[in-house]
Amino acid sequence: MRMIDKQKIAYREHVYAIDDGLIDGNSVYKKLGLEADSFFKTLVAKGKDKQIFVFVIPVLKELDLKKAAKSVGEKSVEMLHVKELLPTTGYIRGGCSPIGMKKMFATVFDNSMQNLEEIFVSGGRQGLLMSLAPKDLLKVTDGKMDDIVV
Repeated sequence: MRMIDKQKIAYREHVYAIDDGLIDGNSVYKKLGLEADSFFKTLVAKGKDKQIFVFVIPVLKELDLKKAAKSVGEKSVEMLHVKELLPTTGYIRGGCSPIGMKKMFATVFDNSMQNLEEIFVSGGRQGLLMSLAPKDLLKVTDGKMDDIVV
């Protein structure tokens, strides 16, 4: 959020309880009464040469690995193992945000977000979401949009 503040981008914070252990995206959007189409999850993958890529997709959708690879110019990508998430991104499962990772990785958002006024993503820790305009999210991540879901 500090990165967004520096760029003077408007966003809202949304806090939710994690003491019930339900931190998966499917549970979180329901807890907050959000529309599933506006709540996106952040997934991290790596290419054959170990290059890291970030894919942000609607919470109820599945990443199409072939489409994802094509979107970043790779022959194939595979999901990053959860034990590699913290050392690679600085985030833990359930708190992985497309903003503020240890490095700026190539980031691709599913193109379904172009129809939304506001998108919800992790705020960088479990129990915290942020919402902002898709164009601002693209700007702060230097991301692009593509068709990357099944």
